[in-house]
Amino acid sequence: MTRRGAAAPAPALALLAVALAWVGAQGAALEEPGYYAQDVLTRDPYYARPEPELQPSSPPLPAGAREEEREPHPPEPRPPKKATKPKKTPKREKPALETPSPGKNGNKKGSRTRSSEKAASDDHGVPVGRDDVREPLGLETLKITDFQLHASTVKRYGLGAHRGRLNIQAGINENDFYDGAWCAGRSDLHQWLEVDARRLTKFTGVITQGRSSLWLSDWVTSYKVMVSNDSHTWVTVKNGSGDMIFEGNSEKEIPVLNVLPVPMVARYIRVNPQSWFDNGSICMRMEILGCPLPDPNNYYHRRNEMTTTDDLDFKHHNYKEMRQLMKVVNEMCPNITRIYNIGKSHQGLKLYAVEISDNPGEHEVGEPEFHYIAGAHGNEVLGRELLLLLLQFLCQEYLARNERVVHLVEETRIHILPSLNPDGYEKASEGGSELGGWSLGRWTHDGIDISNNFPDLNTLLWEAEDRQEVPKKVPNHHIPIPDWFLHENATVAAETRAVIAWMEKIPFVLGGNLQGGELVVAYPYDMVRSLWKTQEHTPTPDDHVFRWLAYSYASTHRLMTDARRRVCHTEDFQKEEGTVNGASWHTVAGSLNDFSYLHTNCFELSIYVGCDKYPHESQLPEEWENNRESLIVFMEQVHRGIKGMVRDSHGKGIPNAVISVEGVNHDVRTASDGDYWRLLNPGEYVVTAKAEGFTASTKSCMVGYAMGATRCDFTLSKTNLARIREIMERFGKQPLSLPARRLKLRVRKRRQRG
Repeated sequence: MTRRGAAAPAPALALLAVALAWVGAQGAALEEPGYYAQDVLTRDPYYARPEPELQPSSPPLPAGAREEEREPHPPEPRPPKKATKPKKTPKREKPALETPSPGKNGNKKGSRTRSSEKAASDDHGVPVGRDDVREPLGLETLKITDFQLHASTVKRYGLGAHRGRLNIQAGINENDFYDGAWCAGRSDLHQWLEVDARRLTKFTGVITQGRSSLWLSDWVTSYKVMVSNDSHTWVTVKNGSGDMIFEGNSEKEIPVLNVLPVPMVARYIRVNPQSWFDNGSICMRMEILGCPLPDPNNYYHRRNEMTTTDDLDFKHHNYKEMRQLMKVVNEMCPNITRIYNIGKSHQGLKLYAVEISDNPGEHEVGEPEFHYIAGAHGNEVLGRELLLLLLQFLCQEYLARNERVVHLVEETRIHILPSLNPDGYEKASEGGSELGGWSLGRWTHDGIDISNNFPDLNTLLWEAEDRQEVPKKVPNHHIPIPDWFLHENATVAAETRAVIAWMEKIPFVLGGNLQGGELVVAYPYDMVRSLWKTQEHTPTPDDHVFRWLAYSYASTHRLMTDARRRVCHTEDFQKEEGTVNGASWHTVAGSLNDFSYLHTNCFELSIYVGCDKYPHESQLPEEWENNRESLIVFMEQVHRGIKGMVRDSHGKGIPNAVISVEGVNHDVRTASDGDYWRLLNPGEYVVTAKAEGFTASTKSCMVGYAMGATRCDFTLSKTNLARIREIMERFGKQPLSLPARRLKLRVRKRRQRG
């Protein structure tokens, strides 16, 4: 059969030869040493600088020409000398994209993928490599900007092309600004959604979803795919002699992958809906898979490509691989690490944690305890991988005697729990990075959301405050867990019980739980105080401290406080510099943050580390660079405020002593050895230490701006009554209770009068 485009005019062939020679010469320049050296140093966002409009590197495609026959293939650039070697794709990810299980997205998707692979192996040419198929262009991660998305028509601004991103979420109140998809203004076969890659790209596949909506059902059931070099002349992907029709979605949330029969090299790609849900309209979200080709003529792309010099294991780790990585880190740094588990998941998987300290396995007096938790939602994978990277980084930098890391490790007891919900992760990993959707694997195996599964202590405290029983009858801290919550039949996840026992055993001072799907740090309270409200600013008595802690992470993140960045979904958190009070965002009863604050000494925050819950493996180095400094800075905040010992007159530590700060209606308590830590912002504070049987002691404590908690010790003397009791107990006698004696006298007098 004669190939299309074989009879191209002679001038066009001559022009193509010139273009090939020019690109080959430019490609050779990429082999120059140091060509990409500047990539390692830059910290600017991918879209931080304006980009000039690119011109196609080859002549426009004539009608009917096949892109892969026309485009030159420049050599791949040599990676920087210090760059981490690419890691092998885990075998577990292969089925998710090459042979998806029918149970996940239906037989339709699986058969489409298989037919595409079969077509790719025929005489049309290039087979589709698995790495090519898996690489997303970046609609979900926002690497593709709003200005690169175009559409034929839109229903309204909130349903514009910029909303046609995989897994983008609509607000509860869908409006003209933040809806959950691109929706065409008309329902006909001439509608399209287009991506401008701004450089030659080898397109390999398309993933689609329907519209994110609580009220409406809209999705595309079939579509065509077209590519172009100039956005004027378009070539439709063929299936033999005719246009190929790809099968789309059968509902609105589960992503569906279609692999192109042959990779297509072009700058632009369009999706042209051919049919849609009968009772809906043309609406879709999508991700494009492919591989951008090196463009030696574009300085901006080279400058903004993020790399890292840290030699870490940048890959997704399943449960077995996670355990193995922990073991490797422990073997590298046996003197500062310890692996232990805090319990088991519903399916019996151990919840492994790693302790990093100069004396692992024991609490040191005067040394604060810190923790990071990730993976409470099993499909929010980025936090899990960041903590595994952090483990490796701390070990390597400690061995290299990095002064900052050495000081942190020797002065802090750090606990890292990378996967609180391993059952959910295993389920999410079956779908993989792009095909898992927004919720697959979010909950535990028995369907519980761990983040909201803790006892509601807020209501208990607020009701006691309304009755004016705080702090005389009801404490403002260490509020006991209700009996019903401890019952075996209570709807409490095994993972939740394990975390509670862990936090009751270890006197944590500060903690962060890493989540995904947004870029913001949320601080308590997470539950509104007013009845019947879903959003209301509800600060804790330590609001000023929580604001600082949240800002310490957000301000050192590469993107959280960048006013130029696009919002992830519907919320713009720039008004508070990348931070938010949890209750003012959306109310949650029984959150880990509120529980930690009200039941323990720990100040806990939720850190949302990325718009994409489950980023592609290739994005991990950039996400590590985005979060590395923030992860370190936040840990260092555990040394802010005051610390000290509460002892008796014999120098023995007093456990469970209450530390009160004047003007702050929230106390903390000493640990078993009598040591305590109280997070405070710089300033002068009047602090009181008191314990049962001892006389209270008050002193003024100054907190400076320099890092390092101010030492503020207390020595308490026993009260006279306590001394009397101690003496009489020594001789086997009980001291008289004056109130009880007075009561008896009153009763006796009443009887005598009667």
